[in-house]
Amino acid sequence: MLYLVRMDVHLPHDMPAPQADEIKAREKAYSQELQRQGKWQQLHRVVGEYANYSVFDVDSHDELHTILSGLPLFPYMTMKVEALARHPSSIR
Repeated sequence: MLYLVRMDVHLPHDMPAPQADEIKAREKAYSQELQRQGKWQQLHRVVGEYANYSVFDVDSHDELHTILSGLPLFPYMTMKVEALARHPSSIR
C-alpha cells in the first residue's frame, strides 16, 4: 500500500541545541534504515519549511502508524497522510 505523508516539524524554540541534535541524529538513522528496507521510498524536502513529503510502501495502515509513531521527531510533528492508488493513465 502506498501512502503520501506530509510531515511538519515544530521543535520548541527553547529546546537545547544538543538535545535537538541528538533527536535529529536518531531520526536520520531511523529514516535511512526504513529507506534501505524499501518501506520509505521517497523523501523530499519542502523548500523554505521544516517539512517534507514522503512516500511509504507498507503492508497495512497499522504498519504505517507504527513506523510514523516510531519517528524520534514524532512528538514534535504534525502529519497529513493520504492513501494512494495506481492511476489508470500511469505507464508504470
